[in-house]
Amino acid sequence: MADARSQPNDTSFEQLDLSSRALLHMLSWFAPDPIPVAVWQTHAADAGIFSGATLLATEGALTDAGTALAKLSRRGLVEWEADRSAFRVDTSLQEVTRARLDPAVAARSLRDALSVIHDYLREGPPPHDVRSWPRWTLLGVHAARLVAHADPRPEQHGESTSTTRLMGALAQWYRARNRPAEAEPLMRRALAIDEREYGSEHTRLTANLNNLAQLLQATNRLAEAEPLMRRALAISEQAHGAEHPRVAVHLNNLASLFQATNRTWAAEPLMQRALAISEQAHGAEHPRVTVHLNNLAELFKDTNRLAQAEQLMRRALAISEHSHGAEHPRIAVHLNNLASLFRDTNRLAEAEPLMLRALTIDERSYGAEHPSVACRLNNLAQLLQDTKRLTEAETLMLRALAIDERHYGAEHPAVARDLSNLAHLLQATNRPEQAEPLLRRAVAIDEVTHGAEHPEVAADLENLAQVLVALNRRAEAEPLLCRAVASLRTSLGDDHPDTLAVAEKHRRLRLAMPQ
Repeated sequence: MADARSQPNDTSFEQLDLSSRALLHMLSWFAPDPIPVAVWQTHAADAGIFSGATLLATEGALTDAGTALAKLSRRGLVEWEADRSAFRVDTSLQEVTRARLDPAVAARSLRDALSVIHDYLREGPPPHDVRSWPRWTLLGVHAARLVAHADPRPEQHGESTSTTRLMGALAQWYRARNRPAEAEPLMRRALAIDEREYGSEHTRLTANLNNLAQLLQATNRLAEAEPLMRRALAISEQAHGAEHPRVAVHLNNLASLFQATNRTWAAEPLMQRALAISEQAHGAEHPRVTVHLNNLAELFKDTNRLAQAEQLMRRALAISEHSHGAEHPRIAVHLNNLASLFRDTNRLAEAEPLMLRALTIDERSYGAEHPSVACRLNNLAQLLQDTKRLTEAETLMLRALAIDERHYGAEHPAVARDLSNLAHLLQATNRPEQAEPLLRRAVAIDEVTHGAEHPEVAADLENLAQVLVALNRRAEAEPLLCRAVASLRTSLGDDHPDTLAVAEKHRRLRLAMPQ
């Protein structure tokens, strides 16, 4: 027999006051999972949320929400968790409630539910920031259920904007958690809804286009990503003019794609133009200019113009120190970039103090267990490995791996990076048998994340092949190197330095094998 709580009769509904009824209407669209009370305690006053009530202050909204929730609880219409930090609404009750709603009330209550969740999630850090994940872990299931209810014909309910905003945020969280297969359909659906609502040339589409393009780029579908980036750039130029700061953002995104596909000759003028636009719009010493300086510096570094790269990196660091102070997290990014350049040019004594300073800044800013700290630990560990301080390096690598696994889970690309770094150290200390399972795990993670033909996967395969050679298993190593070469030729081209280097390793291995 069904629980009486889940089968209220007409009298039960009619006995609810307007605020309690409005709250129940909204809750009927949520998932049957625990709903944090904090969602209702922090939502600002909005006369549309509790229909029939005149709310003039935030305190009034809080009181009304709390009172309405208490009344639903007394009637057995919600079930509290043990610590009373969250409550549930029975699935049957939700279904009965939704079935009773006329179309206008259904539309309003769904729109209000979307707004409540979106506004609560928006109060914290963005979805890609791990500090927002406790909220998203609790509310992601509700966000997914709400957009599923709203998605089929959002224009009928007038909530297309609320729907696509929440879709976009949910997709970004999925992507940050390395769930691209769940993120992509949300991104595509949000784009389709906004195109229908605003037209194919509206500036609102540019964020949708870029988010989808970056996901496609991350999953090695570069040919699909490029036209989306070009379209976003064209829309922005048409709407804002060729010298607008938003155009600079799209230029940088497209340039990044060109750089990833070994078209540095095409990327550089876009980066130069983006930098000029930003300097003109904000001034040469504005913090926003540093993004463009760093992007161009990385391109100069990749094309062996190291003195020019260093000059831009130092300028970016100086601007940020002047703007934010010496201990701001942005400073750690610039220090890391400059230290990486020093490490790559064998200036290890100059690189180490910068890495230590970056690590200290991030530990103070985020705490010792933040993924940004894990990134700094990895960089410092590799420098320690370069300078033969292997025990210290291994300790830092293990700490970084533990941080990333705790925050991201075991199947995230950041974890694959940590596993590869640790495996490289294990191989360098004559422990190839311990390195092998780590690299196989890294290959599996990166294949799921990026696709089987991505350069990251090729690097994993190359590293695994080297370990197998060290274990005297050349017959197993050869097909891995063969596959790595094929992937790099597809992704980067036949003449890319990485392709040529791995192809040479493959050639030498084949020569060393019995014919």
